[in-house]
Amino acid sequence: MSLTLADLIAFNVVLMAAIAAPGAALLYFIKTTVASGRVAGMLTGLGLGTAAAMWTLAALLGLEAVFTLLPWIYTALKIGGALYLIWIAIQTWRHARDALGEAPMPKGRAILSGMLLNFGNPKSMLFAAAVIVVVFPKGLAPTDIAVIVINHWVLELLFYTGLALALSTPHVRRAYLSFKPVFDRIAATLLGALGLRLILEK
Repeated sequence: MSLTLADLIAFNVVLMAAIAAPGAALLYFIKTTVASGRVAGMLTGLGLGTAAAMWTLAALLGLEAVFTLLPWIYTALKIGGALYLIWIAIQTWRHARDALGEAPMPKGRAILSGMLLNFGNPKSMLFAAAVIVVVFPKGLAPTDIAVIVINHWVLELLFYTGLALALSTPHVRRAYLSFKPVFDRIAATLLGALGLRLILEK
């Protein structure tokens, strides 16, 4: 069967709700943007969006079935992602009282950190798989799959770029600097809790 415009719109509505929902990706993106500036935020969003779109591609290609047949792969990805979240949480807590450096975050590091954060969350793929089963017909052509994945990637980039522009204003940055220790420790606590939850839940 072929992809329809109605299918794509339904997918985009659910996807936008998922992107905007509070979670590790959005929390890390907000912290990075306010602390390191607009460019770092946009590049982090590029990494997050690229990884998320690749999870959608994996779901469309049937990776969920691989997780079912070989659950240790899912477990390894989940634990790896959880440990990365906990590492970010520890670093954020340790440096909560540090002044912000003048040097911007390296471009490659911003992109990689975003990708690692979402690659380490196989639940993104499982969510994508659940949505795909409900929204899209079976037997999609390769061109339809390409359209869905590119659409996902572009939507993520638009969301994070717009949010980076909003968060990098002088007023927001000044407010962050005024309460940096508090904000960073709240972020560290939430990121660490998400990491521990991934490890402990079955």
